[in-house]
Amino acid sequence: MFYRQLGKLQSEITAALCLNLPTGLTQMKRVTFIGLGNMGLPMALNLSKAGYRVHGHDIVPEVTLRAAACGLAVVDRSEAALADADIAITMLPAGADVIAAYRGALLPAARPGTLFIDCSTIDVASANLAHSLATAAGMRALDAPVSGGVTGATAATLTFMVGGAAEDVETARPLLEAMGRRIIHCGGPGLGQAAKICNNMILGASMIAVCEAFVLAERLGLGHQALFDVAAVSSGQCWALTTYCPVPGPVPTSPANRDYHPGFAAALMLKDLDLAQEAAAAVGADTVLGRTARDLYRAFAEDGGAARDFSAIVEAIRKGNALLPTA
Repeated sequence: MFYRQLGKLQSEITAALCLNLPTGLTQMKRVTFIGLGNMGLPMALNLSKAGYRVHGHDIVPEVTLRAAACGLAVVDRSEAALADADIAITMLPAGADVIAAYRGALLPAARPGTLFIDCSTIDVASANLAHSLATAAGMRALDAPVSGGVTGATAATLTFMVGGAAEDVETARPLLEAMGRRIIHCGGPGLGQAAKICNNMILGASMIAVCEAFVLAERLGLGHQALFDVAAVSSGQCWALTTYCPVPGPVPTSPANRDYHPGFAAALMLKDLDLAQEAAAAVGADTVLGRTARDLYRAFAEDGGAARDFSAIVEAIRKGNALLPTA
């Protein structure tokens, strides 16, 4: 019985390889990946390593050359790869870029039924519009922003916050699992983006609170390690403290130990906090701490901190300079 089953499985795999069909062991899905920047490239490479046939595209020639040097198959025009793609993934800077790409080259070139997955972090309104455009064109769509930064993208440990139909999430799950550790279905269209901006509003505000606590501890004569040891096992425990500690020493892997070379740049935190405030204004939610965190990060970025890690805001807080404008 075992050998008959083994022979059947071998025949199935052989047929799949010859005919380009999926099997129980391999998923020969054809993926077009648009946007090969600091996040997109390692994500695309992980898909390729997992056995997906990936063609990448980026509008920046230097980025495309870097992707090719890393071994990724790249195309000059995304339309060429989309013609026979099963899945199209976008990782772009802003909602306007996603909408322009969907309306421009992507949707007209794709086959009906292609699954579009937008992994960009964009505003909820643009995410909903992208869904509408895709479905009107006969496609399926998910919004699937990520958390985990470049480190998570490289190590394939990202968290995906996914919005869209449940059946489309399950179709995408094996592919997302090749790039991440956690795939969370947040609800319908746009709710993946909603979860991302709510989460990052928490992160921005909590990082500022942790930074202020360390600065206060310094003024009181309490050492960094002592505060960390207490707060890490007490009610002040949070990710900004225990994983991403903003002062050198307690967490050796945090950017504070690398002169705040960014894992997540302050400019990107500001972008996400801006998105949260746009969403809050649209639905009439008064997010005082989120708004204050946005204003603090805007001042920090404008004062030269944009390219530094977002935890470097501790230095501005330590200086005692008023980051918020006075009335």
